[in-house]
Amino acid sequence: MSPPSLEPHHRDLGQLTTASSPSTLTTTTNEPDISNEPTSIFHRRSNPHTLGLRGNTPTPTPTMTNTPPNPTDLSLPRILCLHGGGVTAEIFQLQARSLIKALPTFRLVFADGPFYCPPGPGIVPVYEDYGPFRRWLRWLPEHADIDDEAAIEEVMYAIETCKSGDPGTGPWVGLMGFSQGAKLAASLLYDQQVREEKIGVAETAYRFAVLLAGRQPLMQLSEYSVGPATLGAGEISEGFKYEGPNEHVLRLPTIHVHGLNDAGLHLHRDLMRKYCHPDAVTLVEWDGTHRVPLKKTDVDKICTEIYRVAKEQGVRC
Repeated sequence: MSPPSLEPHHRDLGQLTTASSPSTLTTTTNEPDISNEPTSIFHRRSNPHTLGLRGNTPTPTPTMTNTPPNPTDLSLPRILCLHGGGVTAEIFQLQARSLIKALPTFRLVFADGPFYCPPGPGIVPVYEDYGPFRRWLRWLPEHADIDDEAAIEEVMYAIETCKSGDPGTGPWVGLMGFSQGAKLAASLLYDQQVREEKIGVAETAYRFAVLLAGRQPLMQLSEYSVGPATLGAGEISEGFKYEGPNEHVLRLPTIHVHGLNDAGLHLHRDLMRKYCHPDAVTLVEWDGTHRVPLKKTDVDKICTEIYRVAKEQGVRC
């Protein structure tokens, strides 16, 4: 299983994961920051959101997916994609258009967060008409208080609504998230791991997670993932710092994508170094800010590693 359209020289076979350190791929580009510019290959829907209320929470929108090479092939392995804070599934789909194109043998499914919020940094005016904007977790004091149990319920309801609404039939093999969505993706993978360890079974079977600019800490999504290094799902994670022993709690494969000019880079490195076991980590660095990579040289390196990790985990794609 090899990436269909990636040049072989984009892969450095001498820099794979070792027992002592993650594999690191670094790219340098002079690409302008255009990740917030819509592209004509996606068409704006006249009524992008179907809104309802579940308690005081908006019902998630219907699932959105990329168009695979063969639109009738619904059996492709699926990756659940989780947007950042103050965005939407549709905006994340636009931001990730280069990744979608480079992953033609996966079905990428984009979910909407359950909570309304103002647009994130850089979203307006480009995506002003793509609201209402959403989030998965709280990160500002003005975000409405919610207890941990209710927050977990709403997040999981949004995810399951998205997954059940997708017409695909392939297995759910991975997670991909940007920023807050990456934090959630890592937390979902960790919760799956600890359920398997503590009770012998989990409701999901994700093989890996792609974490684009994901910050520490992990969030507690069940009683099984409660610990001193994790934070309640209803709490504000900004400012949280775990000072305990470096336990490398997440041992399922993670691919970390770090922009070297991202103001939050130190927090992204904390997630990788303090929460993920080095044996299971792959690191791809690129010369960018807090956005989803678009340039082919950057995207190819990321997708080469996604295909490699997927193959190692037995994914058929």
